[in-house]
Amino acid sequence: MKYMSAILLMVMLLAVGACTPETAEDSDASGFSAPTEATREMNARVREELPFDNRDDFEEARRGLIASAPDLQIKDADGVVIWDMPSFNFIDGPAPASVNPSLWRQAQLNNIHGLFEVTPGIYQLRGFDLANMTIIEGNRGWIIVDPLTSLETASAALAFAGQHLERRPVTAIIFTHSHIDHFGGALGVLSADEATQGSVPIIAPKGFMDEATSENIIAGIAMGRRAAYQFGRNLPASVRGYVDTGLGKRVPFGNFGILAPNTIVDRTPQAMTVDGVRFVFQYTPESEAPAELTFYLPDFNAFCGAEIVSRNMHNIYTLRGAKVRDALKWSHYINEAIDLFGTADIYFACHHWPIWGHQKIINFLEKQRDLYQYIHDQTMRLANAGYTPREIAEQMELPASLGTFFPNRGYYGTLSHNSKAVYQAYLGWYDGNPAHLNPLPPEASAERYVAYMGGADEILVKARQSFDKGDYRWVAEVLNHLVFAEPDNQKAKLLLARAYDQLGYQAESGVWRSVYLTAAHELRYGVPDKGLDMAKAYELLKRTPLPKFFDSMAVRLDGPAAAGKTMMLNIIFTDIGESYVITLQNAVLHHKAAPPAPGADVTLKITHDLFVRMLTGRTDLKETLFSDQLQVSGSRMDLLRFLMLLDRPKGNFNIVMP
Repeated sequence: MKYMSAILLMVMLLAVGACTPETAEDSDASGFSAPTEATREMNARVREELPFDNRDDFEEARRGLIASAPDLQIKDADGVVIWDMPSFNFIDGPAPASVNPSLWRQAQLNNIHGLFEVTPGIYQLRGFDLANMTIIEGNRGWIIVDPLTSLETASAALAFAGQHLERRPVTAIIFTHSHIDHFGGALGVLSADEATQGSVPIIAPKGFMDEATSENIIAGIAMGRRAAYQFGRNLPASVRGYVDTGLGKRVPFGNFGILAPNTIVDRTPQAMTVDGVRFVFQYTPESEAPAELTFYLPDFNAFCGAEIVSRNMHNIYTLRGAKVRDALKWSHYINEAIDLFGTADIYFACHHWPIWGHQKIINFLEKQRDLYQYIHDQTMRLANAGYTPREIAEQMELPASLGTFFPNRGYYGTLSHNSKAVYQAYLGWYDGNPAHLNPLPPEASAERYVAYMGGADEILVKARQSFDKGDYRWVAEVLNHLVFAEPDNQKAKLLLARAYDQLGYQAESGVWRSVYLTAAHELRYGVPDKGLDMAKAYELLKRTPLPKFFDSMAVRLDGPAAAGKTMMLNIIFTDIGESYVITLQNAVLHHKAAPPAPGADVTLKITHDLFVRMLTGRTDLKETLFSDQLQVSGSRMDLLRFLMLLDRPKGNFNIVMP
């Protein structure tokens, strides 16, 4: 991460103006400003509103600890640290003024990491990744539930377990759902060769492979850039920087992979015996993920809630961008779990720490169930009364019985953006106001706003006054227009950054904090040099069904540049015995699995591996064209012209600047 020199930083900070000076004394090493009096007062009020004296969660989070790893760091093959628990050692003691006390409490709980015994025969590795890896003892080996995000973290977690438990082979893998933090590390616990032999059950919900690949392929570049905001990828861990996601510590950006399931869960209840252990599965699609399952272990009287329940309010819509989730189905699945598995006296899940005791589990499940139905029902009640998403979000408030319950707090999702998600699910993006039907694009609109408000100098004067009053949301809204109208206006950018600092410090949601502080960081220092490295997803993309690959090619086609051009290509994959015909017509790319078409402009004979390497940037175009793994019949110039029509997005586009 690049930081400007102290001299340049001083000049920029002093340029904000005398009304709100940002000096070296009130900025930390990354430029984040000090918490203001308004922020201090707001966070002090939070301490009075919630039962912070209740320490039950801390006892449960430490229960069953077998071993911890206080110096836990995980590196990739290049020696880059992708997981660093010691960087969070500052999260200790009372909350600083720059962190919402409720989020600080959650961050302290998520700091408790290591290998834990949930009950004899069930173990969890927590704090090795955003998610938990659960290990269940089978007759012959270990059943792995959710092998984390990356090859590196999964391998390190399993190796740590091997230091303290009996070393046993992996005899089954369960993917609870189609989000990458629950399957991306699969190759860190089981090799592709072991998986293809078919002797190891790989269990997943129906639709898993399609959903796991579609979410990360079609919109992968845009989602990756937005995920850098949601998860604070470029923020330093500090009291004024990154502290937690709420769901777990952080996302490790290592190497991602996937293994294709060979055993599918597609109904409720679905009984199965896996390496001698009895499972009863619940199929819960279109809830927290498009493809998801939970399960009950009769021999342990234990319920794994996957991620339809967790110790925070979850996202009905996630800020990185994904399909809106069905809050009503979600709530109904939790109710179904209570009916099916309500006798359990152990609850564990794929994030956070377990619960022991039947009545505590029922209380938790009922309040999680009612949380999602309340958001659903009250959003639509207000929508039917004519309120718009922003109006609904502003007045939505949980009843005390739900709102003061720590597992329902908005550490990850929030009432504000979740209510907007419910509205979107039923009524879409348009709120019914014709002024919002076809507004001007941001830059054109911003220029007019600035002119109407009397110009940049007048706006800055008024914005500083609003900042001094603690009206940070309004400052952000106004200065966003000024920055989009005048992107080189350093005074506007730095004052907007300071407003985002304060909004981040006040946020109870870990992802809201990361979004605000990432925005502040980029306003000060610009966008990162690099976006999402698709080469890290090589193992994932190599196992992605080919139709998905061609769908991703189609959305990369530069339509205006392709207008008026026609072309047909045959692609023959020599190593897997499949062939596709690609057609360019009407500035649209079509594909179908078919034998080579006569009369094609170009026929490629290529290995699937080289094809994936080319599209992920692991090999450049010149190397590809002259590789002995590629044979071209027809014009290589036509092939080159076709490839030049495909965008190569860098994934580091502007978000808070035009």
